[in-house]
Amino acid sequence: MIAVATEGLVRTYRGRDKRQEVVALDELSIEIEQGEVYGLLGPNGAGKTTLVKILSTVLLPTRGTARILGHDVVTETKTVRRLIGIVFGGDRGLYPWISGRHNLNYWAALYNVPGPIAKQRVDELLERVGLGDRADDRVEGYSRGMKQRLHLARGLVSGARVLFLDEPTTGMDPIAARDFRKLVGELKGEGRTILITTHDMAEAEAVCDRVALIDHGRLLATETPRGLSRLVAEHERIDCEDTPEDVIEYVRGMIGVASVEARAEGGHRIQMGDSEAVPKVIKVLAEHGVASINTSRPSLEEVYLRIIGDRGLKV
Repeated sequence: MIAVATEGLVRTYRGRDKRQEVVALDELSIEIEQGEVYGLLGPNGAGKTTLVKILSTVLLPTRGTARILGHDVVTETKTVRRLIGIVFGGDRGLYPWISGRHNLNYWAALYNVPGPIAKQRVDELLERVGLGDRADDRVEGYSRGMKQRLHLARGLVSGARVLFLDEPTTGMDPIAARDFRKLVGELKGEGRTILITTHDMAEAEAVCDRVALIDHGRLLATETPRGLSRLVAEHERIDCEDTPEDVIEYVRGMIGVASVEARAEGGHRIQMGDSEAVPKVIKVLAEHGVASINTSRPSLEEVYLRIIGDRGLKV
């Protein structure tokens, strides 16, 4: 069964001057299979959170359709809300002056979870996200990472079959983020469907079955994590220092080199357009006595700049 499906989804709103129409989602069509972990990657302003808000019935689409397990998010709102769990970043949805346990009990009551089931589920979730020993402390004393783990427990308290996780590891330390990824794997094993929005390539590669690139509400590509890694690798870069100008000019003309730019902190950055050319460039630099050579992969936003230009980062 298809767990999440959108077809021709559009969301527009008025800009600050009330005359300009801003397009947040532009004819977006996706399908997520039941039991799949699906990552949505893109820079700020790409439309990721807008999509999650529509799928979770928080925001109405301008046009197009969205369905959760076959139920329309507009016409079957109550049914959809019983099927989903939502985890937004930050402090939204948590009450700092009461304990973590009381927060979860409150949300379980809102979802009409029967008392005995709610008590057992809350206890299990607190242990599952590593908050069992702080369950009765006020949330205002939690670290940011602890709050994010409580958010995750809140998203599960209804027994949701479809989870929307918007930047779920924001504020988590590396150990907590690792435990979170393990938990996502467990949830997938239980047959839950998970949509994750993130900027973190490593996170997407670690937990997602498929990942989608989105820009200004448009779907650019849907790939497996390995396929996305190949896309990023094509835009690898080489930093070098104390390189003679004649060598720089030679490298600039090599096949597979996209550009060579001087760096503000000194040296040059060689932007690659073909990952297979990387060892050839390194060989040329080494043969001409260049001792300081470093390779690295760009961030997701840098890849966007290379693929679609500056418009990919405009909000």
